[in-house]
Amino acid sequence: MKLLIAISLCLAGCGALSTKQQRRFPDDFLFGTATASYQIEGGWNADDKGENIWDHMTHTKPHVIKDQSNGDIAADTYHNYKRDVEMMRELGLDAYRFSLSWSRILPDGFSNRVSQAGVTFYNNYIDEMLKYGITPMVTIYHWDLPQKLQELGGFANPLFPDWFEDYARVVFEHFGDRVKHWITFNEPREICYEGYDITKKAPQLNATGVGVYLCAKSLVLAHAKAYHAYRNDFAPSQGGQCGITISVNWFGANSDSEEDQLAAELFRQGQWGLYAEPIFSEQGGFPKELSERVAQKSLEQGYPRSRMPEFTDEERAFVRGAADFFGVNHYTGQLVSPGGDFIVPSLSDDIGATSFAPDDWPVAASSWLIQAPDSMLNALTHLKEKYNSPAFYITENGWSSPPDSGLVDDDRIRYYRAALESALDSLDAGVNLKGYMAWSLMDNFEWMEGYTERFGLYQVDFEDPARSRTPRKSAFVYKQIVKSRVIDHEYEPDSMTMTIDEGH
Repeated sequence: MKLLIAISLCLAGCGALSTKQQRRFPDDFLFGTATASYQIEGGWNADDKGENIWDHMTHTKPHVIKDQSNGDIAADTYHNYKRDVEMMRELGLDAYRFSLSWSRILPDGFSNRVSQAGVTFYNNYIDEMLKYGITPMVTIYHWDLPQKLQELGGFANPLFPDWFEDYARVVFEHFGDRVKHWITFNEPREICYEGYDITKKAPQLNATGVGVYLCAKSLVLAHAKAYHAYRNDFAPSQGGQCGITISVNWFGANSDSEEDQLAAELFRQGQWGLYAEPIFSEQGGFPKELSERVAQKSLEQGYPRSRMPEFTDEERAFVRGAADFFGVNHYTGQLVSPGGDFIVPSLSDDIGATSFAPDDWPVAASSWLIQAPDSMLNALTHLKEKYNSPAFYITENGWSSPPDSGLVDDDRIRYYRAALESALDSLDAGVNLKGYMAWSLMDNFEWMEGYTERFGLYQVDFEDPARSRTPRKSAFVYKQIVKSRVIDHEYEPDSMTMTIDEGH
């Protein structure tokens, strides 16, 4: 009899387990979308706004942009911010992550002159969100440095951390009574490696093997200065949090061999460890293995000292632990093996490894954006173990399509559902993940690719002077996930007409 009961229970249990249990995001999990100032705002010279490095580069060297376009108008959020917030309401968002334009607030880059028009624009934007219960998550710097500061050396100037702290204090003073989630920098790798080491981003310094390391140290010191200013002088009365966002795509070893494992670790250190290790590790400073590799190669190449600057003991202690949360921009994953043919000196040569993806992994309109299995789970659990389980937000995650792809974007829906399943897997694995921001609310200027790639839940008509916005199918699917807190893989929207759910 006991055997029969056991068999019956097993059959019932096996039937229940054969269907994947529907999992739910916590009620306090923040669902939102993300954008960046230069990519959406337009109004490049409106009122007294100063010139930034993207204004300067696209105007003086338009050929470096794939379609020779620029962000002069972009989605024209400067004049359409109320429509932006209406879209957030249509989606039922809990939060919205956007960035401030340094040169819109401080036209000369320095804090001696604050633009009232710039402050008013952001006040209006923030207040419009708060009117409808949408939490603003504000990035202080998303790649658009004032051109006047760049001409003084930008991130390579040893005074840069002071300039950034001055700017951060201005924004804390003006907006901190309402903004409780601050991000100092967006994607240090893209700032330092792509802007200072090579030419994939403004200011295109191409200072290979040197620029990335000077920039990295300056950036993390600037972050720490802004963080401590906030914790000491603003958080006690304003009650918010301050962190940093780092792009953490997953780079796994191609095999279990010791050579492949070391190559993958060095690759991860070069991609994000340069910026995460000084802030989140117990020992602080730059990553140990990569530091040793750069020092050795520098001497072999005839340099009198390492191309990678060191942190003093005081600097190391000042930066270590300077974050209330770890913002993760996650899009993709690849496999890593040692070897490759690189410019000498360069970060790539210092790492000495290459990344690649299997042919059967789906690729977006962006050649670098590949849908890799479990990549978010792998990245977050790695960071959790490495850095003693900090609080995380996914501050960007998304999928690009061609400009003529239309409103039915099933490939984007497939990607979002897989990514959010990976987020749930991360929660199940004990990762302290507190929110998810989809990239992006709307189509925008996609940096060096101009308008040839589209990431928006909303399609923007860039031929329309009004820059009209229309929801894609993915917007309806994301709305359903935000509302239900569940990923329903069978859900299909009844119509493609977006309305605002009253009561949100």
